[in-house]
Amino acid sequence: MIKIKDLHKSYHMGSNSLHVLKGINFEVEEGELVSIMGSSGSGKSTLLNILGMLDEADEGQYILDNVPIKNLNEKIAAKYRNEFLGFIFQSFNLINYKSALDNVSMPLYYKGIKRKERTERAMHYLEKVGLANWSHHLPSELSGGQKQRVAIARALASDPKVLLADEPTGALDTKTSYEVMDLIQGINDEGKTILVVTHEDDIAHMTKRIVNLKDGLIIDDSKVEQVRASAHV
Repeated sequence: MIKIKDLHKSYHMGSNSLHVLKGINFEVEEGELVSIMGSSGSGKSTLLNILGMLDEADEGQYILDNVPIKNLNEKIAAKYRNEFLGFIFQSFNLINYKSALDNVSMPLYYKGIKRKERTERAMHYLEKVGLANWSHHLPSELSGGQKQRVAIARALASDPKVLLADEPTGALDTKTSYEVMDLIQGINDEGKTILVVTHEDDIAHMTKRIVNLKDGLIIDDSKVEQVRASAHV
């Protein structure tokens, strides 16, 4: 599903250059649940931005579902993001003046899907995350955990090939974090490919494989015995 080969990325600030990714190689098979860990400055955010087509590598290959991701203009990058990827963010990134239902149906609007089908699909995914009864509430009327559930429903609504979750539990307390991870594990059980960026060891062990980054290089890539979040909810 994802193939990364010899990926390099530097940022240039005046006469200074910062080499952030120094030759990253890894692959993710369809249906995997992988966490990417690393301290601040390890390169994990840069890697996630490249995977999310929000940034482009200087060197190396990125192939997503057999499509080379290279030299994209913003229009094509946006099209590919809509087609391939669902995003879950630490800060939820919901539109405050729109209901949960409208937030979830937003990606479908950009896909040109008619209103009736958008509403039906959005409701289906709100039911899936246990928020059907909250569909007409604004984000300000929801708890942190509920907001993240809306964000997960929104990420799923366009049926992406890959879900990219950037610190999805970072703004949540432990109990709510485990509830969100239980939901993510359930989505993965149905075959969805998911990458989770986290700095929390317990959250990483709720995935099936941990990739550790340090100073722009992968220092460890291991399959792990998955801890089921439901055992802690």
